[in-house]
Formats: sequence, C-alpha cells, structure tokens
Amino acid sequence: MSAPTTPGPAVAALLGLVAFGELLAFERMAGDARLAPDLHRRAALSQMAAAEIGNYRRLADRLTALGLPPEEAMTPYVQPLQAYHDSTEPRDWAEVVTKAYVGDAITDDFLREIADALDEPDRALVLDVLHDSRYAEFAVAEIRGAVAEDPRVAGRLSMWARRLVGEALSQAGRVAAERAALTALIAWGDRVDVPGLFGRLTAAHTARMAVAGLNN
Repeated sequence: MSAPTTPGPAVAALLGLVAFGELLAFERMAGDARLAPDLHRRAALSQMAAAEIGNYRRLADRLTALGLPPEEAMTPYVQPLQAYHDSTEPRDWAEVVTKAYVGDAITDDFLREIADALDEPDRALVLDVLHDSRYAEFAVAEIRGAVAEDPRVAGRLSMWARRLVGEALSQAGRVAAERAALTALIAWGDRVDVPGLFGRLTAAHTARMAVAGLNN
C-alpha cells in the first residue's frame, strides 16, 4: 500500500501547531521550575524545559527546509494556546506536575492521532517530539507523593485535572474548527468521526487519572 499523500498546507499547519506548543512548553516549564520544593525537582523540570526547546528547534528547522518561516506557521496558534495556559496557571508544585501530566499528555494524544495522516519524515518528527514515558513517570511519582503526604490533595488535584482536560479539549476543538488544514488531517482516511476522536482522548485521560491515583 502506498503512503498517504498529505497536502502541503496540512503539513505546515500541524508542524506550526507542534512547534508553538513546544516553544510555550519551554517557557512554561522554565517559569514553573521556581515552584519546585527543592533543587533536585527544580533541575528536573529545567531539564525537561531544555528538551522542549530542543524539539522546537527541530520543528523550526523542518519548517524552514519546507520554505515556510516558523513564525508564520506558528502565528495562528498563538492566541488559543496562550489562552489555555493563561487560564490554567498552576498555584503550587502539585498543580505544576498535574498540568504537565494531564495537559501535555492529552495534547500528545491529539497529535498522535492526527500525525498518522502525514508522510515521512514529518510523521516521524511529530511522533518523536512527543513526551516520552520518563516525563509521565516523574509527574506521576510527584502526584502520588503529594497525595501520600496529604490525602486531601487528591480531591483538589482531581478537580484541577478535570479543569485542565476541559480547557484543553475546548481549545483543541476551536483550533481544529478554525484551521481547515487541521480538520483535513483529523478527517483523513476513514477517521471522519470527530466525536469519536474526542471520545478516545477522554478515555485515555481517564486511564491516566487512575494511574496517578486521582478520581476522574
């Protein structure tokens, strides 16, 4: 079977989205590191931030190679992604790691779903910059530790996680609706069931909450 052919605008749209997401993740993690309770955790989050800016550079280089200035590709996503982060500003370390675990993971799930429509090497690039298991393992350990220290934290973090996923899905739907090229990726092949896509994202989120010991 031959590889799917993806229109150029769709590639640019997705790479621009992922690139700006990586740039924002770097800025957020670097800033949130100040809330870490000790230097070990501060360094761990700072190292994650460094990985994010490295991923951004790879995506920006690819966009440049395709003849599209990274700034131009990222501009359509500045407002909705910034709005998500502005409306979900963590208040303490427990909320920082929960946001990293829940918010970033559901974004990764969304990107993993639609990256299948890309040709290589763009498909491999998008999948490669998604967060690896060490990222989630660190966050889960921190969440479980916070709950073990004070069981009352579980309720607060569960509510926080529900707010995060609601905001993330709302902004994802808005971005997809406003960017025809992304809508084309979501509907690529036989995957035209957009409600089904969001259903899968919600199911994956529920499973992650259970792993972290939080209520959905």
